[in-house]
Order: sequence, then C-alpha cells, then structure tokens
Amino acid sequence: MPAPKDVTLDMLRLLVAVADRGSISAAARAAGVSQPSASARIKDLERRLGLELVDRRSRGAQLTTDGRTVTDWARAVVDAAEVLITGAQALAGQHDSQLTVAASQTVGEYLMPAWLAAYRRRSAGLPVRLRVMNSADVVAALRAREVDLGFVESPAVPADLARRRVGTDRLTLVVGPEHPLARRRRPLTRDQLLGLALASREDGSGTRDTLTRALGQPVRPALELGSNAAVKVEVASGGYPAVLSALAVNAEISDGRLVEIDLPGVDLSRHLHAVWRRGVRLPAPADDFLRGVLGR
Repeated sequence: MPAPKDVTLDMLRLLVAVADRGSISAAARAAGVSQPSASARIKDLERRLGLELVDRRSRGAQLTTDGRTVTDWARAVVDAAEVLITGAQALAGQHDSQLTVAASQTVGEYLMPAWLAAYRRRSAGLPVRLRVMNSADVVAALRAREVDLGFVESPAVPADLARRRVGTDRLTLVVGPEHPLARRRRPLTRDQLLGLALASREDGSGTRDTLTRALGQPVRPALELGSNAAVKVEVASGGYPAVLSALAVNAEISDGRLVEIDLPGVDLSRHLHAVWRRGVRLPAPADDFLRGVLGR
C-alpha cells in the first residue's frame, strides 16, 4: 500500500466536496473535473489510505463510518491549507499593496492567518502586505509610517497611538515532559517562578513585557530567543522552562510535547490590541480589515 504521505490536497478537497454536495458527480462539477476523473481520485485516495470511504452501493455518495471520520480530518487540513496559503501570499505581497499590516509574533502566527483569509473573501482579493515582528517593532513601524495598522500583545500601548481591543490571551508556564516540574503535584507560587531559570522571548516582545509586569520586576532569562517556535523547541527538548502565550502552546500541551504548570497566584492574562497613529484616519482598507477582526 502506498504511504499515506502520498495523499494530495486535491484529493482531500474532493472528498470534502463529496461530503458537502452528496454525490461524486456534484463534487466533480464543483472541482471542474469530469465525473470519471473524480471517481478515480476518490478510489486512489481510498487505496492510499487503505480505507473504504464511500459506500457506492447506496444512492448518491454515502460516506462510510471511516469516510465520515476521515472527512472531518480532511476538512481541518483543507481549512489549514487555505490559512497557510493566504498568510504566505500576504507575507510575499508587493510593496505597492493597498494595505500594510504589522503584527506581533503571537498575533501574527496564531490569529492573523484566519483574519487574512476572512478579509480576502470579503474584499475580493484586495492585496495585503503582512509584517510579523515583536510588539515594540510594530509600534516603531507605525510611528515611521511604514504600516497602516498594527496588532500588539504588550500590556501597555503608547499614548500617541489609538487602540481597540481585539481579543484576550493568557500566558502559561510550560516545561518539557521530562523536566522535574512536570511531575510536580502542587502549583507554583510567584516566588518560586521568580527563582526559575527561564527561556524567554527577546526584550521588546509583548510576552516578555507581560511577564515583567505580572512579576513586578524585569525578567532576566537564562536563555533569550527570538521566536515562539525557538522557545518551544528549547522547552520541549528538556531545556529551560518558559512562559509563553497559551495560543502558542495549546497544540503542544494537548499532544503531550509540553506540560503546563499551574500558577494560581500570578495574573498572566492580557489584552490584544489593534493600534494605529492617533489623530490619523484609518485608510478604507485598514478600517475594513479592523471591522472584520472586530466582527462588524
């Protein structure tokens, strides 16, 4: 049997279309292929997965039990691919794009792709250029008039910028599954957290600023890294603990690559804000983008 890694995105899109439209012929029309070609692709997908996905003895295209389960997974993959493609296109956007947006790393990595995908559908593909940086650099880019709209996760917004809250987040202490703290039964206190040698994002990041404010003193990490991904690799490999956004570590906590340590005595909640130059009217595309983020 061919390895499941040979499954293509087109195969998964077609399977989702079969589920949504109720027949292979209808899915074929939606995909712009012939019915025999669509049938062949579904059979090829079944062969590669080693599963019967469609009950061809029934009227139309009735999914089997395995087919329904695989379709749910396929839908998540197809949706994630759309988010990936949309985000990559924004990053590669030309400098003459009509909208330039800057986002802090956590917002840019975990919220912005879905916002961009929704904006693309709503604006008929109006080009967007996305810049991902830390919160301090977002503020600097706005002041330099390099971007139209910014999104930050830092606890304080400078007075020369207008702001709108667009969401909430919290930080959480995580360790690798083999770290001694992973076996701890009791929560950690603020003083115990202060005593830990931590891996941390760089100075100027919203995550670092939020932790500093929560602890009431500057964070002096044992290891400083420039991205959420780099910090997660360090922690998961058994290195230093780290305090990171729950948005950034939810998947790793769910699958056991990271372990969350309870900190009931430390307030690590924070607000996420859209920011722009105070006294300057947002350009129409930026205003439309922000309205979409706010659900208006």
